[in-house]
This record gives sequence, structure tokens and C-alpha cells, in this order.
Amino acid sequence: MMLFVVLFPILSGLLIPLLSTKSGKVRDGFVVLSTGLTLLVMLLCAFTGFGSSVRVPLVGLSFTMDGFRAIYGTIVCFMWFVSAMLSPQYFLHHHNLGRYYAFFLLCQGFTAGVFLSADLYTTFLFFELMSIGSYVWVAQEETEGALSAGKTYLAIAVLGGLVTLMGLFLLEHLTGTLVIAQLQSACAAVTDRSTLWAAAICILVGFGAKAGMFPLHIWLPKAHPVAPAPASALLSGVLTKAGIFGVLMITAQILPGEHGWGYLMLILGCITMVLGALIAVFSVNLKHIFACSSLSQIGFILVGVSMICLLGHHNALAANGTVLYMMNHSLVKLVLFLFAGVVYLNTHALDLNEIRGFGRGKPLLHIIYLIGAGSLAGIPGLCGYISKTLVHESIVEYIAESGSFAITAVEWLFLFSGGLTTAYLTKVYVALFWQKPAASAHPVKGWGTPLTVAALCIAAIVLPVLGLLPHSLAERLTLLTLDFTGGHDFHHQVHYLAWVNLKGVVISVGIGLAVYFLFIARVLIRGKGDSVTYRSIWPAWLSLEDSLYVPLCRKGFRLLKLICRTVCDLPDAVILLLRRTVLRPTRETVNPHPHSRRVRFLSRHHGRSLEEVSDNLATSLEAAKRLEGSLSFSLLMACLGLCAVLVFVVIYVFC
Repeated sequence: MMLFVVLFPILSGLLIPLLSTKSGKVRDGFVVLSTGLTLLVMLLCAFTGFGSSVRVPLVGLSFTMDGFRAIYGTIVCFMWFVSAMLSPQYFLHHHNLGRYYAFFLLCQGFTAGVFLSADLYTTFLFFELMSIGSYVWVAQEETEGALSAGKTYLAIAVLGGLVTLMGLFLLEHLTGTLVIAQLQSACAAVTDRSTLWAAAICILVGFGAKAGMFPLHIWLPKAHPVAPAPASALLSGVLTKAGIFGVLMITAQILPGEHGWGYLMLILGCITMVLGALIAVFSVNLKHIFACSSLSQIGFILVGVSMICLLGHHNALAANGTVLYMMNHSLVKLVLFLFAGVVYLNTHALDLNEIRGFGRGKPLLHIIYLIGAGSLAGIPGLCGYISKTLVHESIVEYIAESGSFAITAVEWLFLFSGGLTTAYLTKVYVALFWQKPAASAHPVKGWGTPLTVAALCIAAIVLPVLGLLPHSLAERLTLLTLDFTGGHDFHHQVHYLAWVNLKGVVISVGIGLAVYFLFIARVLIRGKGDSVTYRSIWPAWLSLEDSLYVPLCRKGFRLLKLICRTVCDLPDAVILLLRRTVLRPTRETVNPHPHSRRVRFLSRHHGRSLEEVSDNLATSLEAAKRLEGSLSFSLLMACLGLCAVLVFVVIYVFC
């Protein structure tokens, strides 16, 4: 069943070109049925195949089923199924749908392969396939912005993958294994800790880049707004969690309990958390706001990962909260990006100035947005409140344990970033559901087909279910993941509605409302009534890509060209210097015979003139030279070389 979950979507994606000749409804139905069948098999596998493993001997792939993999394999299949339900209406008049749907299904198999992998060889293979396949989503629209974002996305993915591969080589050299279940004991026995750290940092680069971790986050705010909404939901909700999967693996299996690693994750998490929230506050594009929100939420998750490492045997709150935060973010972004897709397919715009007032008179859409936004902001009764409370209380626990003022500052950054989350979600809420539509806007009555409405409702209903059943459902799910995350069970029951836990969300919501009314409403919003204008004053020079990475790459390329030119010209310079100083030109020898000895020899034996023999010989040599430069000759030589290698291998093995 695990192989079915991985291979069936891949085979279905390969069949999409055969369905291109059929009607669009046949292809759409095939995609929905394929993702639905994969979800059913994944659920069956999670319930009946717990603890099992499977290995494909010919290619060395191996998969396993534990608590974390069962949960995230199910989330992957669930999100693909719901996204497929929205796709028929969203792509009603789009082009190149055969290409999109093919890579849509291929990436489902690749992503499932990442989360179900039992060793890092399998993880890395499917991780790179997932990264390359999802490039098509980013560049799907083929606009200038989409192609530019695609280049950034692909560059970060390829460079990160190469660095990760180098880290895996180092790790395998140090431990002798890449099996994830064996890494903790193998890494504990490594005496060369500095090299182990180097391997961990290299592996972090690739996974951190996919997660959207600072300073490798530059692809995320560019890729999400230009990708189609169903693809954006998967990019934000699932593919970033594939990066977090790697970060968790390093934290729990390679460097467990290393406080230095915990502090590194804490610093990177805090920067990512605050930076993403700040950019979202200033943005006026709906999908760009949600994309920067993903960046910020990844920072929250990284803070939880750092607490898993720093708290050691007392990390129950952090371990359970981090996994639940991952689940909440995946499901919330499914709701919000599909919501953005509904807005776009009805208005063909994403700028708040053009879509304001769209949600007025649409109560179901109103409720769906409030569920997604409320869960992201951590409102009680929703999944986000449970996860954010657990991570926040883990920080409070570490403050009590360490007594550090710096960790107290981290807590306030956590609450402040939560307040910014409330602020930018409130900005979107007021713009879409309370302000009057623009004068040029056309009224929209039916905002979605029954399949689209069903997709949004199915995506949204999970959040209050998890939030209202924290002990009987949410905690039971996260307890299944402790073996993978290196976490521990709760020592006591968490009273989520106690004031000590409610206080954090009250502070965050208070900060958020203050930011909205004192800054956003006064500085970023101009005018009243029909003349309201949203503006962004975020300075362009703060873009890391444009202000740092691109100039750095250009200067590096110029330096590389200078070095190569110097290396190439150095022998000529040395020879010229020697000719001017030490060497003396020799006398030119005059050949009394204008033809070579070979020509004279052939002329004497064949009785032909020297000129005729010379012409024939030159023609033969030219033909031989062309033959040597041809592809056929190269293939023949390669074949002979392979045959020679095979002969030597046979002699070495059997003789």
C-alpha cells in the first residue's frame, strides 16, 4: 500500500498526456478520482500498516510507516484531493492544463515519497524530484513574473540540493548509514563532532531552503503569488513541510540535545518569524500576504523545533506543539489559498484595492475565511490555538529553566509576531468583507460550483474539529509522532482554557488590533468609503535577492572569469618572458624536398607523380579526421571502451 501511495500518482501523471485528446471533464474527473483513491489507500495503510516497512531492491528505495509518516502522508493525500476538487473551476479557461495536471500528480507521488522514506537516500531522491517537478507550478502562467520566480525557485532548489548531497556524503562517511532509524545511535558514536556539524549544516541548507527559512526564503514570496491557487496551497502547506521534515530529522536524529544546534534554530526561527509577518503587514496583494504569512509561520515552527532540542527530556510541550503547528499551518494554508483562488477566479485580481468588498453578502465564504484566519491567529476553539499555546508554553518553560533574559525576549518576539499575524489577517478581513466594493467592480452572486464549495468546506471543517477536541483527538495524533521528533509524553494534562494559557493569545490579539488601528488604518490605508486605497511602503532595497544575492553572484562570476582568464594566459606569458630573456630563436631549417618522405616513398612504389600522391594522401587524411569527429565514431569508441571494461570486470571477478 505504501508503494501504491507513491507510485500510483506518478503513473497517473504519466497517463495525463493520453487524456489530452479527451474532453476536459474526463481529465478533471480522472485527476479527482486518482487523488481520492490515493487518499483512501493512504488511510487504509495508516490504520493497518502501522510499523511496517518495504524496500525496493533493484533501486534501493525504502519506505516505512510510523506515527509521523502516517499523519503527514494522510495530510499530503488529503490536500492533493481537496486541491484537485477546486481545480476544474479554477482552470476553466486556462492553457497548458495537460502539463499542469501531469506534474500535479507526479509531485503528489514525489512528495509522498519524501514523507514515507525510511532512509536519506530515498528522501533525497524524492526531495529533488519534488523540487524540480514543482517548478512547473511556479512557471505555469508563463508570464514575466512567473518565469522570474521560477528561475529563483529552481536556483535555490538546485543549489540547496547540491549542498545537501555533500552533507549526506559526509554523514554516510562518518556513520556508515543513511537509515533514519539508525542515525541517532550512529551519530552518538561519532567522535569528530565538528565534521558531524558540518554535515548537519550542509543538509540543513537544502531542507531549510525548501522550508522557506531565512536567509534562503527569497523564493517563497515570489513563487506563491504567481502560481495557480491550488498549487500555491500545496507549495505553502506541504512542500515547505518537506523542508521541516528534514530539519526535524537533523534535530532529533543527528544532533539530539545539542544546545548549540537549538540556539541556531532559535535565532533563524525568530528572524524568519518576524520578517515574514512584517512583510505581510505592508503587502497589498492577497496571495503575497498569505505567502509572507507562510514565511512567518515557518519561523514559529522553527522556534518550536529549537525548544525540542533545548528542553531535552522536558520537551513534551514543544514536541507535541511543533507537530500540531505543522498540521495546523498545512490545513490553514489549504483553506486560505483556495479562498484566494475563489477570489481570483471571480474577480481576476488579487490587489486589495480591486477586490475589496468581494465577500459582502457571502456568509459561507465569510465563515470559511474566519475559520482559516482564526486558526492562523490562534483563536480558541480552533486548531491553531492548541498548537500556538503548546509552543508558547514551551518557551515559558525554558525561561523558568534557564532564567535567560534573551529567551524572555524570544517570548515577546513570539507574541509580537502573533500580533502582526492578527493585524494583517484583520486587514484582509476588513477589506474583503466590510468595505464597499470599488466603483468599477462587477457584483458576483454565485462564487463557486458545488465541487468548489465542497472543497472549501471539507478543508475548513478539520480545524474546529481538532481545536474542540484537544485531548481526545489532537494530542493523541501528536503522541504518535514522538519517536520521530525525539519528544516525550505529557507529564500532566494541559488546561487550555486556563487564564495562564489564554493570556498569550489575549496579548497577541491586543497587539494585533493596536497595530491595525494605529498603524495600518492610519498609515497604509488612505481615504474613506468608495475612495479607500491600500498602499505598501515596504522599501525595495530590503529585498535580499535584489540587494545582496544577485549583485554577489554577478561579482562572483566576474571574479571567476578573471581567474580563468589569468590561468589561461599565464602559460603564454611565461613562454613570452622566456623567449625575451633566456631562449634564443633557432635557425630555420630549409627542407630541400617540398614533399614529405611518405609522399616520396609512395610515389616511387606506385609509379605516380609526387603531386598526385600528395593530393590523394591529403584527401584520405581529411576523411579520417572527419570520421574521428563524428558521433558514430564516438559511439563506436564508447561501445568498445565499455566492452573492454566489462571484460576486465569479468576477469577480475571470476579469475
